[in-house]
Amino acid sequence: MSEAEGYPGVGRVLVIIPTYNEADNVRVITDRVRKAVPAVDILIADDNSPDGTGAIADELTEADDHIFVLHRAGKEGLGAAYKAGFQWAKDKGYDAVVELDADGSHAPEELPSILDALGDHDAVLGTRYIPGGSVHNWPLRRLLLSRCGNIYIRMALGMPFKDATGGYRAYRLSVLDKIEVSTIASTGYSFQVEMAWRAYRQGFRMIEVPITFTEREHGVSKMSGNIFKEQLLRVTLWGAQARKEDLLNLLNRKQRQSTTWP
Repeated sequence: MSEAEGYPGVGRVLVIIPTYNEADNVRVITDRVRKAVPAVDILIADDNSPDGTGAIADELTEADDHIFVLHRAGKEGLGAAYKAGFQWAKDKGYDAVVELDADGSHAPEELPSILDALGDHDAVLGTRYIPGGSVHNWPLRRLLLSRCGNIYIRMALGMPFKDATGGYRAYRLSVLDKIEVSTIASTGYSFQVEMAWRAYRQGFRMIEVPITFTEREHGVSKMSGNIFKEQLLRVTLWGAQARKEDLLNLLNRKQRQSTTWP
């Protein structure tokens, strides 16, 4: 398959990079993506960054026809930026999308392993907490919050994934259509959990691939205690709702069986 036709086994791939005040990082990350996988395109979804990130993105698009920019009105959250990027990908006829942080915490050099796995699956989650995965330069408290949060997610939702909160992942466009991504209410980091949760409940073929996560060197992290609390609250509600739905479905099946026997 030629570069113009996309990535072998996957098709046309769009890497979506949301940005807000990432002027120190956006050139570096796009350059690394282009070198790692020349066959993919890049969409920078900028939330009207006051530090000039959007202007730098415009320069990048002028210099490289594989790079595009989506200027958004203002800061609306990670989930909103990704949903806008997904719609852009659908309108342009892409076959798959990749979520990638702008701050360098996700290594573009690991993108080939994610796309190779997508060849046999519908969704691939880049995972820090399976053999081969790792986390660098995080304080112990942040690491414990992440690990414990993922344990709680597995218990509450019954998903097998070791890292449902990670932001380095790939989806086929058919998944986004089926899970009705435009209706996802989460706007912060719980957006990632809800995406995985909906895809899992729909029965899509999903796999985790180990990644190396490295804390940003430039700029300021967007994570906060309120975001973490929002995530846990939403997970609790989803889990309770799913158990209620499963119970109702079980009762309905038993009722149908009893009315059709013998």
